[in-house]
Amino acid sequence: MFDPRIEVFSTCPPSSGDDPRAYAEHVVQVARWSERAGCKGILVYSDNSLLDAWLVSQLIVEGTRTLCPLVAVQPVYMHPYTVAKMVTTYASLYGRRIYLNMVAGGFKNDLEALGDRTPHDRRYERLVEYTSIIRQLLSGRKPVTLAGEYHQVDKLRLSPPIPPDLFPGLFVSGSSEAGRAAARSLEAVAIEYPKPAQDATEPSNGAGGARGIRVGLITQRSEDEAWKLARDRFPEDRKGQLAPSSR
Repeated sequence: MFDPRIEVFSTCPPSSGDDPRAYAEHVVQVARWSERAGCKGILVYSDNSLLDAWLVSQLIVEGTRTLCPLVAVQPVYMHPYTVAKMVTTYASLYGRRIYLNMVAGGFKNDLEALGDRTPHDRRYERLVEYTSIIRQLLSGRKPVTLAGEYHQVDKLRLSPPIPPDLFPGLFVSGSSEAGRAAARSLEAVAIEYPKPAQDATEPSNGAGGARGIRVGLITQRSEDEAWKLARDRFPEDRKGQLAPSSR
């Protein structure tokens, strides 16, 4: 089992490239394996090529006892009220906690196809505004009114209320300074891809907040076989850099 001070999340298999008839079974199989291994939750990707992350998360919740979906949330896809409603619905129906992986970016072609050409750093500004609405709705203390640059709500209230122990965990993906600043502002866990050991640095004074890293593991019968598979799957070119680590 894992060190109890560390929460480990596995990754749900992507739907693209999988046999549609076997995909649901594959998701549940991976979720149950993750739960047996002691994982806290499982990341469910979201992009234009994949099945809806919330419906895939329902398969995970119904197929496991405690595993928490970590749902990737992209502001371009849905209104913040809809995200809050999904979280409180899962809590009400299943008594299960949901984690939210707040994503400012994504594949450039996906965003442009949706008509979103917001510059990089401003996407994180939008993410902070968006996520703040979700958090205020879920806190349930009073109706939410916000006249922001990207979103406006007026006396908006969420029902049913969510039990405090099922309030969602919050992650922000991004290794840039804008991403780290957004995580600090939201008091979220900042998720980064780790650099090589020789290039890694300690967080600066005052950075604060919880941090996490995203890594992928490749296993084979021998070290040589593992390295061959890694280099075949992730060649040292632009295509290899963009290849999803879960495939």
